[in-house]
Amino acid sequence: MSSVRINQIVLMSDVDNFDDAQAINAFMDAEVPIDRDQAKVEHDSIRAALISAGVEVRRVPSPAACQDGVYTANWALVRGNKAVMSRLPNARQAEEPYAAEVLRSYGKDIITIPDGLKFSGQGDALPCGNFLLAGTGYRSDPAVHRFIADTLGYDVISLQAVPQLDEAGQPMINHYSGWPDSFFYDIDLAISVLTPDLIAWCPDAFTPDSQDKIAALPMQKIEVSLQEAKGAYACNLVSTGETVIMSSGAPIFQTAVEAHGLATITPDIHELAKGGGYIRCTTLTLDNI
Repeated sequence: MSSVRINQIVLMSDVDNFDDAQAINAFMDAEVPIDRDQAKVEHDSIRAALISAGVEVRRVPSPAACQDGVYTANWALVRGNKAVMSRLPNARQAEEPYAAEVLRSYGKDIITIPDGLKFSGQGDALPCGNFLLAGTGYRSDPAVHRFIADTLGYDVISLQAVPQLDEAGQPMINHYSGWPDSFFYDIDLAISVLTPDLIAWCPDAFTPDSQDKIAALPMQKIEVSLQEAKGAYACNLVSTGETVIMSSGAPIFQTAVEAHGLATITPDIHELAKGGGYIRCTTLTLDNI
């Protein structure tokens, strides 16, 4: 097992503007009310778990009138002093200039992707050593992967999750965003990095071609069931390389994680999940090397 510590400095915002009025992913339901008080309790519990695991948490206010501003993971992908900024769905575009301002204040060089492309930041781009597990098909374009490889120097592994299907078995287009949709619209809902030598993934969340790519990767792997990945957001976690802050609703996966010598902390998260995000989504890593 690698002794390299990861995710040691993360950026978190708050739940003050959290909502799901514009249901831009498959989990959101605008008819189900958001309890922001409960969401704050959950958000605080994630931050407390991170701090107890030795993570430095930097806090900023969420951007005003931005329903998804709590999900800072989607603001950018950071490596060293460079931050490749996201280009988000219509309901989230007001977050983009705010995120750039915040990251610039932390001394990051702001890099924008080419016009006409979309990119979901760290939500769709998970560093694993020099590999980058990168999602496409929903919130990020394949051309962004090439741009990131050239800009940040990662060995990018392009992956695609399975689409959400309608009653006729056809891929669905999200009514609000106009983009294709999936219950794994961001790759961090389907795969996670526990250490640079150990990943966890849900095979049923990926297309056959992507399954083959992941199976061929040169690191140990834990398989996560579709039930725990989709129903309990099991893969949407933060690992320090020693301690994993993860779902309280994925006992089979938790047992497998602990069998690899990693400690676990399992905050109880339900309200934040109404926005289609979970633990990993609320944190943007600032110290990828």
